[in-house]
Amino acid sequence: MAKKAETTESGKIKIQYYRSMIGYAKKQKEIVKSLGITKLNQTVERTDSAATRGIVAKVPHLLRIVD
Repeated sequence: MAKKAETTESGKIKIQYYRSMIGYAKKQKEIVKSLGITKLNQTVERTDSAATRGIVAKVPHLLRIVD
């Protein structure tokens, strides 16, 4: 059986979309949209898991984790 993903105390992280995805690959645009982000400088709250952090790590030039 797989182990549970580790989460922070609150279990949520805030992800901010801070740089335009114009001129980047289609795959990178799909990653941003998959998080439910539609506008520049928008902040969304998602569960803190290894998968979510991995998604953000794929496009660190477009997304950042806000404290």
